[in-house]
Amino acid sequence: MRKAILALADGTIFEGASFGAEGEAIGEVVFNTSLTGYQEVLTDPSYKGQLVTMTYTQQGNYGINSEDIESVRPWVEGFIVKDSCLYPSSWRSSESLMGYLKRNQIVGISGIDTRALTRIIRDKGAMQAVISTGDRDVDRLVNKARTSQGLVGVDLVKEVTCKQPYRWTEELWTLENGYRKTALKEKKYKVVAYDFGIKRNILRNLAEAGCDVTVVPATTTAEEVLGMNPQGIFLSNGPGDPDAVPYAKENISKLIGKKPIFGICLGHQILSLALGGRTFKLKFGHRGGNQPVQDLLTKKVEITSQNHGFAVELESLNGIAELTHINLNDRTVEGIAHKKLPIFSVQYHPESSPGPHDSQYLFKRFTDMMDSCK
Repeated sequence: MRKAILALADGTIFEGASFGAEGEAIGEVVFNTSLTGYQEVLTDPSYKGQLVTMTYTQQGNYGINSEDIESVRPWVEGFIVKDSCLYPSSWRSSESLMGYLKRNQIVGISGIDTRALTRIIRDKGAMQAVISTGDRDVDRLVNKARTSQGLVGVDLVKEVTCKQPYRWTEELWTLENGYRKTALKEKKYKVVAYDFGIKRNILRNLAEAGCDVTVVPATTTAEEVLGMNPQGIFLSNGPGDPDAVPYAKENISKLIGKKPIFGICLGHQILSLALGGRTFKLKFGHRGGNQPVQDLLTKKVEITSQNHGFAVELESLNGIAELTHINLNDRTVEGIAHKKLPIFSVQYHPESSPGPHDSQYLFKRFTDMMDSCK
């Protein structure tokens, strides 16, 4: 198997085996603590611009299937694993993970100490890095990492958003239905969803809750959205720096007070900016399916799926919104609600793909809000 090198901007070098496509990949190196769900991670548009390290040792053991992709293609810049399984075992598998990466031109590296890499990221913070299967000059690779552009100030949303509006009615899949697409429930609520990097299981959860969803590009104006006369507006997840998407902040600010709004992840951050708040970059972010969050309204603790590198400064909202959810690891903001208007948002991913299902109640909270505003 061909040799591969991972070079970090701090000068650290890891040598391993090529895993996926050959070539070179540059991005911010981060880690994800999920035990399963590599396929959903690969196809999450929120990972655009990043080299993703999976902390669980073996990846690829159940292969790849056509049902569990979260968008049109993989978005990670590169993939880093300890051990890649070359011979998957699952009745749903149609392709190996390595074959999938090769087919989609994703460069990866396997056979390195991912625990050591994770500790470096935790201690020093997420940083730029390079994976190379060709260039063996480590000094040159480190310099590429150091001189490459990071995520701050870069608009990655424009690279992952849809090009044209489209309608979504597909509901959640079940094993009993053989993972067939279903659309059985009456769609009671007309919702417009901003696509900042939206995942398909978010749309399925909205449809399952009774929403007839129209997905629109991130640049869609407030006037165009209001012209569709929705009962609610959803703000999706997405990659990178929320401050680098000023058009989204401008449009959302014009929608505040006009319709009920529910935001998640990047949508939560953009909503906070539209309310006059500020965001900041976390040292190494939250990525994985085991993040503990407390709902301050019910005092219940939920285990959540997360993928973000920025967070909201609560004090910057100047009392306009109140804290509703808090991260129990580092006490960062995980959810807010406007004190007067039907608006709320969370930092994490309630669609649970991958991850636990503790947070799916939020979709009903959204429909209840739309009911109360009729």
